[in-house]
Amino acid sequence: MSDFDLDLRTVEEHIDEELEIEGSIVLGVLDGETPADEWLEAISKGNVLVLNVEGDVNELAAGFARDVRESGGNLVHFRGFLLVTPPGVDVNTDRL
Repeated sequence: MSDFDLDLRTVEEHIDEELEIEGSIVLGVLDGETPADEWLEAISKGNVLVLNVEGDVNELAAGFARDVRESGGNLVHFRGFLLVTPPGVDVNTDRL
């Protein structure tokens, strides 16, 4: 046997820290009726937006997309939906 020492309590503490998630998944419709400031506020609170796009995604997201990207967030258009994540939440598209 080796002299490998594993402190499970320390590991559990780090796991708990890593799993702390703030915010929610917010479902909505991106159709131009909701002001860009409302979407930005939702993102700033740590929420992930899943928005059904009804129209041209570039025009509809123009009011908040740049701010989201500049803050470190992500925007992904997928099958008629726009996924918008706050900084620190990535969207894995490897399986697409």
